[in-house]
Amino acid sequence: MDILFVATELGPYVKVGGLADVTASLTKALRGLGHKVTIVLPRFPVFEASGLLVARRLTPLKLTLDRAASRTVEVTLYDGRLASQVDLVLVDAAPQGKSLFDRPGVYGERGEDYPDNAQRFAILSRAAVELARLRAETTTPFDVIHCHDWPTALVPAFLRDLRRDVPALAATRSVMTIHNLSHQGVFPKELLPELGLDWDAFSIDGIEFYGGLNVLKHGILCADAVTTVSDSYARDIQTEAHGAKLDGVLRARGASLLGILNGVDYGVWNPATDSALPTRYDAQDLTGKARCRGALQRELGLPLDLEAPLVVNVGRIVPQKGIDALVPAIPRLLASTDAQVVVAGDGDPGVMAMLEDAAGRSHGRMVFVRAASEALVHRLLAAADLVLVPSRYEPCGLVQMYAQRYGAVPVATATGGIVDTIVDCDARLETGTGFLFNDVTPSGILAALERAIAARGAYARDAWPALVRRVMRLDRGWERPARRYEQVYRSLTR
Repeated sequence: MDILFVATELGPYVKVGGLADVTASLTKALRGLGHKVTIVLPRFPVFEASGLLVARRLTPLKLTLDRAASRTVEVTLYDGRLASQVDLVLVDAAPQGKSLFDRPGVYGERGEDYPDNAQRFAILSRAAVELARLRAETTTPFDVIHCHDWPTALVPAFLRDLRRDVPALAATRSVMTIHNLSHQGVFPKELLPELGLDWDAFSIDGIEFYGGLNVLKHGILCADAVTTVSDSYARDIQTEAHGAKLDGVLRARGASLLGILNGVDYGVWNPATDSALPTRYDAQDLTGKARCRGALQRELGLPLDLEAPLVVNVGRIVPQKGIDALVPAIPRLLASTDAQVVVAGDGDPGVMAMLEDAAGRSHGRMVFVRAASEALVHRLLAAADLVLVPSRYEPCGLVQMYAQRYGAVPVATATGGIVDTIVDCDARLETGTGFLFNDVTPSGILAALERAIAARGAYARDAWPALVRRVMRLDRGWERPARRYEQVYRSLTR
């Protein structure tokens, strides 16, 4: 099959969250299954700054977005290829003489979205569909266009409209994947013409949303199939409690809404081959994990103590991730156990200030690392005994799966995709793949960590190493999810 991906993040180049890892890994897995895959992304400066070679197409695309005002935008395309043999097309546009994508952030900076995000991502989506039109009219059409989250959610609408006028696109189908329903692309209705849509789309069965515009809603309604990143999250978002006001829209999709759990790219996340680690190890021989612990303690200035349990938290510092509830629990954890704590991430300035203060008061037993490098994240997981994931909600969650691969037992909230990837350990650690809890409060987090630390201490000789080996041997690879996506594509294109 010939598949076009449209996304805004791609690891390791442009990464805000798990979407970057999914874009890189899923396309690689589909390529491994024999499919031809092309990714369309904005031309962020980091691509070429990282040494990626791209070639500018001589002929730009001319897009008409606001037809009433006859406003056209010229889009320049750049072609490249990733090491996975996935083709890459980068989109650039400068309607006011300055690139829409040559900016410090992907979606915004300092916690604020860019005010022209509606225009930026409408142009990206329209350019992707025009690229599909050119391909269909000149060679062979794409079988499927797979778009991700609200910034690309106009793709299904643009494709549906073009299919009426371009017979060569008649067989091309669209798939919309929701990675996080809380981000929907909500804008004032006055921006509708700038999105390239007619006012016919402004209806309760279209893009209208409480008097404004909701880009993700329109994508959900227009796509030929809708997926999200775990079975549990697919069920959760069809309820009023977790549907973010789109539960009715999602329920209306019925059987065409499918949960497919994300995977782990073992070419990137594998302690047996990881070049970022000072010593490599595997489930058969765990001695290297202890060496990774000592090396990290020296690197971060923690006390050199191979017996003290090392608790790590890695992720964005935003309310979703529950870090604000973790901060008050840290002093109590350090007082009640001999644990060491490392928190790594970036986000809310207020919470980061509290983390820095907690580290300063920890007598050297806690470290806060702002904006940790990807290599350091690998070393943190390799050194950790426990990885804390106190998310208030989690569509899928990748950190807990990466932690398991590195022999770091996850302590996580029982929500969304986490319950699809962790089985709660029994009291003697004979079964289970992590520790689950429900209460995202300082007391709830503290109780969960104390439970895990007590289990580690009580069963340090036999049951704990067996648990570590058990979680390392879990099959979380991308082949199974990729084959499920393949089934979705084939069901649409039969």
